[in-house]
Amino acid sequence: MQRIIVPLASATVLALLAGCPAGTPTPPPDDPTTTTHALPGLPDLGGRAVTVAVENNYPPFNAVGGSSGEPYGWDYDALAEVCRRINCVAQFEAAPWEGIFEALAAGTYDLAANGISVTEERDALVDFSVPYITVGQVLVVPFGATVDDVAEFAEDAGNVVGTQAGTTNETAARAAFPAERVKTYADFDAAVEALLGDEIAGVVVDTVTALRLVATRGGRIKVGPQLTSDEPLAFAFPPGSDLLAPFDAALDSMKQDGTLDAINGRWFRP
Repeated sequence: MQRIIVPLASATVLALLAGCPAGTPTPPPDDPTTTTHALPGLPDLGGRAVTVAVENNYPPFNAVGGSSGEPYGWDYDALAEVCRRINCVAQFEAAPWEGIFEALAAGTYDLAANGISVTEERDALVDFSVPYITVGQVLVVPFGATVDDVAEFAEDAGNVVGTQAGTTNETAARAAFPAERVKTYADFDAAVEALLGDEIAGVVVDTVTALRLVATRGGRIKVGPQLTSDEPLAFAFPPGSDLLAPFDAALDSMKQDGTLDAINGRWFRP
């Protein structure tokens, strides 16, 4: 299992202020061994290492860059900043999406990132941090398609949609379309390739990922109408984790001073 250690660093915030382009790995600090402490008023974890489960295949939240093999994404930037504030070290482990909540509940990881939507079903297995953003579900369609309304689009028996298996996106797709007209894929890139190959008529995906998919397809697809608009995203922890309160405190402080908005703006923009 791939493990990537993100040291404590203020370089994340400096990179944000410098306007590094989305999709670019954040440079490491000059001296990652420097002793640090929590910011005043926040819990201090004493340099504790925390294992973080991510797919490493879910941009803009997490991915591995081309030939360099460098990890990047919102999860890496946000968790580096969280750990800078409460004095911990994030150790990322690549994990498959399927079974991630069961593994987390069993204590395999200290937390899971990966743009996780908070649902009642998942909340029965794990504990969630305070949300860091709220997203919705949208329909991505070919650029030349005219789609103004999801219900009208769903009435056409020829319209089959795709989405990623085992996600809230799949749940939203099945709520809007007949089950036999929902196809699932291993990831959203595979679903978009099926869309471009005329195998399906649309892809149901969250608003954040939709922007990334459109930006990387050179005007061949576009964001269509919205299905939902009220899904909070948060970090997930094993039940009763002692990390929950410190992470909530760090996220709240990031909201108050604008740092969370800056990180979200870097990764969740068109």
